[in-house]
Amino acid sequence: MVQTALSLLSQALSASLSLAVPLLVGLAVLFTALLLFAFFDRGRFHEAARWVGRRGLFLGQWALALLALGASILGIDIAHRSVETRFGSQINARYTNSADPNTSETVQQAPTATYLSQRTYTRTLVIPPDLLRQVRREGVQVLAPYLQDPTSANIVRLKDQFTRSGQDVVFSRQATLQTQEYITLDKSKVEADLNFVDAAGGRQSYYNASFGAQYTFRNPLSSAATIRFAFPLPSGSGTLSGFTMTVNGRPYTAADLSAGSVWEGVVPPGAGVDVRVTYKHQGSKGWNYDLSQRLEPVKSFDLTIRADQPAKFQRYSLFPTSTEGGAFGGKATLRWQLQNAITAQNVAVVFEQGSVRETLAKLYAFAPFSLLLGVLLLLVWAAVNRLPLSPLRLALALLGLSLGFSFGGVLTGYLPPLWAELLGAALGLTLALLSLGLSYWPPLVLVVLAPLTFLSVGNAGLLLGLLAALTLVLLRARATAPPPVRVSAESHQG
Repeated sequence: MVQTALSLLSQALSASLSLAVPLLVGLAVLFTALLLFAFFDRGRFHEAARWVGRRGLFLGQWALALLALGASILGIDIAHRSVETRFGSQINARYTNSADPNTSETVQQAPTATYLSQRTYTRTLVIPPDLLRQVRREGVQVLAPYLQDPTSANIVRLKDQFTRSGQDVVFSRQATLQTQEYITLDKSKVEADLNFVDAAGGRQSYYNASFGAQYTFRNPLSSAATIRFAFPLPSGSGTLSGFTMTVNGRPYTAADLSAGSVWEGVVPPGAGVDVRVTYKHQGSKGWNYDLSQRLEPVKSFDLTIRADQPAKFQRYSLFPTSTEGGAFGGKATLRWQLQNAITAQNVAVVFEQGSVRETLAKLYAFAPFSLLLGVLLLLVWAAVNRLPLSPLRLALALLGLSLGFSFGGVLTGYLPPLWAELLGAALGLTLALLSLGLSYWPPLVLVVLAPLTFLSVGNAGLLLGLLAALTLVLLRARATAPPPVRVSAESHQG
């Protein structure tokens, strides 16, 4: 990043040097005008020269303050471009020195419970003499287009029979198939805790998720049945860790997970089955619970999502029946409760993370405006409170604030953006207070906090409005406050 900053500074200096010729021409024109003014009106020229001499130091100091303001804005712009360049190189880099989470939007499908049964189907085919002769020449595969495939995985038994009816031959195939009949889940209680992480260096933000679910159902038959419970593994979740599945309190581990975690067992008539599933994983952007794979009644569905980021919901998806918390990016609890419902909708939650690159771009785009407004606010604060404001001290304060914002950009390569920018802002505030004194802490704090509002994704406008209102309240309170009473030395002696 240092090399990038030096390169950008060199480009800025080169652009400034390109203005040297027009500047010299302007100075020559101004010098010529002053000579003509002195030649035609010597008295007024001497009077103007004396005025400039009396106020030259004062004007020079304010000119230096303006120059410091320009340098501060230039420094913030260089820091902004350096951060952008670093993020761009990291995104396009083939190798990295730290782990990047392999995550995307997580989709967890609802599980299914079925019981196995057998059904027998009989297919009869009348074979005329010409087709019978073809069968004798080519074999029984001639009849394949008209019959059930005998290699089907669902076939339990297969029985073929030939009988003669006059000149025709009647072929009968009796196939016994194993079928699955769906069982309605009595209860589905699902919980997902999502804790978001802003990775250092501007890498993709992600969340660490903890998933836990309880599903109950029972054998609906009056006889013992083989029941199969299939829990699909989530998609877009990267690596699952701590995956556990218990059936009626006993741990179960499937040997083949290609179709998810599938349990199969014999359940007595009317007996219940309690399945619990837990796992942890990483994801990003959103979290979905898919209920629409097949239309079936939902007796009791209770889904709770806890997240520390503002959430939005996909259009035409199920909206939560209740929400708690979530103000200003705090921990929110979203809950979906359905009773005896049939739905073709999913739970689809999207989180307003915003990319780190975009967030910092907004922060650094607003920082120069914050400095400009800060100069005006400091001047008004000094006038309202009758405080001295030295141009040189103001220049040092502006440079300190610029250095703090730039240092925050450097720290984003080592720390999460929030902590990096907070430390940079604290450094800038400290340098500005050392330059102007503690009497100026209210306006300086407002100047530092204004760009940081963009770190709260989705709430920057509200926070800026609150800061503006707070500024007006502070200025009005100081303007209407009575001046301090000064007791003279004579009154003490009297």
